[in-house]
Amino acid sequence: MPLDPKPADIPKIPGALRLYKVSSVITGVFLLLLCVEVFLKFVLQLEIEVGGPNGIIALVARDSVTAFNLSTGILIVHGWLYVLYLFSDFQLWSLMRWSFPKFLLIALGGIIPTLSFFLEVRVAREVNAFLATHADSSAAAAAAAADAGAEARS
Repeated sequence: MPLDPKPADIPKIPGALRLYKVSSVITGVFLLLLCVEVFLKFVLQLEIEVGGPNGIIALVARDSVTAFNLSTGILIVHGWLYVLYLFSDFQLWSLMRWSFPKFLLIALGGIIPTLSFFLEVRVAREVNAFLATHADSSAAAAAAAADAGAEARS
């Protein structure tokens, strides 16, 4: 039986969802850049050089980069963004009290190209539906409490 989020954690969920949505899109973009970089490096035997003798940005033969290696930069940036993505995934997962396999599925979004874009939409829809349902029930509970307080005063 799935657990519902704790009432005290519900106000934290929208912020966690925003962080998850932003990190999933940015991580997904860098994963696609990483796929292009891997194709260039291992199939075409090229790397991306920035600020070298061949111009501002140039494709040079693999292992012949003399300036900033953008290929390595993309790899490093994606790695750190994936750490942020995992943090946001964990934060949202723990607040929503989802199952562990769901955490693993969302975590795969940062290592399977384009999956983060699809998961971002699906997860956001699910969380927003929960928040809408909770907002309706909390509004109804607040109205009932106000009615009970008005009847007690009269």
